[in-house]
Amino acid sequence: MSAQLWSDEPTHLDLLSFDAVAKTVVQAVLDDALDPVTVGVSGAWGSGKTTVLRLIEDELAPQPRTDATVLVISTDPWRYDPGVGAKETLIGEVLSAVAAELARKEQPGQVRSRARAVLTTLRRRVDWAKALQVAAKTSLTLQLPSVDDLTSLINTESSSQDADAADPPSRGLEEFRSEFCTLMESAELSHLKRVVVLVDDLDRCLPETVVDTLETIRLFLAVPKMAFVVAADEHRVADALRDRFPDPNSTQQGAQERYFEEPASLYLHKIVQTTVPLPTLSRFDTEAFLVLLQLSQRLPDEELAPYIAACVRLRRDKGLLDNLATTVNGNDISAELAFASRMTPILYEKLQGSPRRIKRFLNDLRVRQSVADHRGILLEADIVAKLMVLEKLLPDAFTTVLGWLARGELRSRMAKLEAAAGRPAPEPQPARDTGPSPDDDVPSTGEQNPAPDEDETEPVTFEDELVRWAKLSPSLGTVDLAPYLYLAAAFSGEQLLDAGLPGRLRDIAANLLSTARFDQHRVTDADIEALGEDDALSLVEYLGRAGRDRPAEQSAAVRGLVRIVTAYPATAERAARLLQSVPAGELEPATILTLPAADPAFRSVLEHWKTHAPADHARITRTLEHALSTGSRP
Repeated sequence: MSAQLWSDEPTHLDLLSFDAVAKTVVQAVLDDALDPVTVGVSGAWGSGKTTVLRLIEDELAPQPRTDATVLVISTDPWRYDPGVGAKETLIGEVLSAVAAELARKEQPGQVRSRARAVLTTLRRRVDWAKALQVAAKTSLTLQLPSVDDLTSLINTESSSQDADAADPPSRGLEEFRSEFCTLMESAELSHLKRVVVLVDDLDRCLPETVVDTLETIRLFLAVPKMAFVVAADEHRVADALRDRFPDPNSTQQGAQERYFEEPASLYLHKIVQTTVPLPTLSRFDTEAFLVLLQLSQRLPDEELAPYIAACVRLRRDKGLLDNLATTVNGNDISAELAFASRMTPILYEKLQGSPRRIKRFLNDLRVRQSVADHRGILLEADIVAKLMVLEKLLPDAFTTVLGWLARGELRSRMAKLEAAAGRPAPEPQPARDTGPSPDDDVPSTGEQNPAPDEDETEPVTFEDELVRWAKLSPSLGTVDLAPYLYLAAAFSGEQLLDAGLPGRLRDIAANLLSTARFDQHRVTDADIEALGEDDALSLVEYLGRAGRDRPAEQSAAVRGLVRIVTAYPATAERAARLLQSVPAGELEPATILTLPAADPAFRSVLEHWKTHAPADHARITRTLEHALSTGSRP
């Protein structure tokens, strides 16, 4: 995947096959039997409501500007100036659009029309209402508005032309509806078939703005030739209305005493005649969306259009998305199809069919993978995605996994978790036949890791959500997760501290595991000799697990073990047992050459690794043979 991100802005490209919803809404707003009408487009945040509004606008826009013009007005109450009422703002936007349409139709030098006079009166009513809003708000803070505050809001557009207006403007919005109806029925606007107002983001507004916007639609603007499309989460709008219209029977226990619908919902349905729900993405939709998102970044719109159309046909015909590659010719999309196939099971299950959440997750994935790549952490996108599901959506389980890493238990716990999820153990790689095993108690079975740590045989139980996560593809049984987990912990500010390691030993352990030799040498021989046997054994346990579970720290861990065992020979047996649990296929040459083969305990480790080295890892075998023959020392 490239590092290019997807914009969260709404698009005119229909990657979600929402054209059916848009066409249904367009049919409703143009239906003469539903004039005036308010249609709702309902869906959760991020479900694509704004995109549907753009598709509706595109569907209406191509109509020729002849005798059946449709005027489309887009408005967003969430962006209204809080210092001005929502009523006045919405009405002002509608009147401004109508004024522009009048100006477009008027001929140069044309005598001022009756429609223009009515429009001017309406606009002055709105400006007076704004002035009253200012007066009301400032009086609450004991700051009376000045004359300039009020008069600056009064429309002074061509006052000489207003002088001959037959109906002088009244203050406020009284009689607005009847005058607005007169304006819409005027001969100058006879070419307008509909004025369609697209209202977006109402579910993000404060309750006062929600109520004022809906009241404006119902009480002032709902006249013939007006249509409104309100895109909002119906449940969130009802929540906002509940403050104004509480349910008086909400504390009643008897179902027969309850309203069939609560007052907030009844009020909303009184204004919005019908609601078109946006469907959540199905598994097919999710996979198609992933493919089209990727293609949208490398194909121009005209080349992308056939793929969008093909996805629509495949959805209708219950076809497989794999057929997309053969349905449309001219581009190799195998990489996009493979990526979508790997990602779909995770995103479909965990992101609840939300286009915005999917897009945001992919952006986070690209950022995380780009940072990881620059740090030399190379993981497939589906592995990073699965880990991000744990990190972003299951934070408690993620903390548990970080704890395994901190305690040096990551490899053993992940193996048991994979088993609990019903995943088969990874196929053992064949070992090189080197004769009888030097370890009498460990038969040569060809497995890479036949010497498990003692506590790995204890039964372990996992939380249900962790087991369900482990069942997601892909399997992580053979993947080195430590580098990514360190990176994720750094992003989240988590400190990876082994709670089982005494505080007095943590600085010593951190320095011994450092990739910088300077830090390693800060732990002097005197420091190690001053540990005492119990602390030395604790450090052996910690370093041994780190060397097994964190390949990046393998060499440093082994170097530290050698130093401790040299000072405390009684820890040699435990150190050898832990080192034998390091998979031979993951050994680094520096790790092998660090062990002193002259020491019987460490020589047994080298022989164990040689016995169980995979047949296709000739370099590891050669290094082990060299170490055993020369008696390597650090």
